[in-house]
Amino acid sequence: METVQKILDVVKKRAHGVDFVILGLENQQRVHFGMPLRIMLGDALGYLKEYQEIAKKNKARGNWEDSDELLSGLRREDRLHPMVSICVYYGERAWDGPHSLVDMLKIPEELRPVVSDYKMNLIQVGESEGLVFRNGDVQTVFEISRNIYKKNYKKIEEAYQDKEFSSELGVVIGAITDSPELVNQALERKGGRMNMCMALEELKKEFEIKGEIKGEIKGRILTYYEFGVSLEEIAKKTGITVNEAEKILEENGVLNPA
Repeated sequence: METVQKILDVVKKRAHGVDFVILGLENQQRVHFGMPLRIMLGDALGYLKEYQEIAKKNKARGNWEDSDELLSGLRREDRLHPMVSICVYYGERAWDGPHSLVDMLKIPEELRPVVSDYKMNLIQVGESEGLVFRNGDVQTVFEISRNIYKKNYKKIEEAYQDKEFSSELGVVIGAITDSPELVNQALERKGGRMNMCMALEELKKEFEIKGEIKGEIKGRILTYYEFGVSLEEIAKKTGITVNEAEKILEENGVLNPA
């Protein structure tokens, strides 16, 4: 699966009864507007690789029933194993990118019935309330990260008041929520345990500082725009993207959405 690994972040084989399923994982902190195509390509390469491996074995054995099997390289009973790829999005804002290949296409209405779609499996950490994971560590990561995004600190305190978890999980949660303070605290306890409620106090301060910085940037953007500075220049001066600048201006009613 080396080629597929270059497309997707993680590719694993998982036992399913007496057979297996190939799992692909793509981790995203920012919205990727080409993700359905990326997922489709990774899956296609996975299927192609297995197809070629089966055809190679059949050719070596030479066990064809007829010319049709010889042409394709597959026997009638040969089957490929399913590829299940998942995009795990842990950005703070909701995913507003495409969810399927059709979402990326400009299709005349009369052609829609004959255009094949390819849907991707998307998990948003910030909107994962309905998900329950068998692995307790994964459940903890999703639960705490989601509530940090929503600033539901009280909910975290109630659920984890007397609980400790590994410093490794602390690093993961800190990376997902872009919380350097939490990462630093976890690294200081390398190989040990940490209490989330103690870490929360520092997290609150960190998010308050971020909020102040965000407010300052918003003020600068509005001022620049008022004085006729182009969106491209505003983005350069404030260190954000043109799309982010547009969104702030739209939210403040000084720029009409296209």
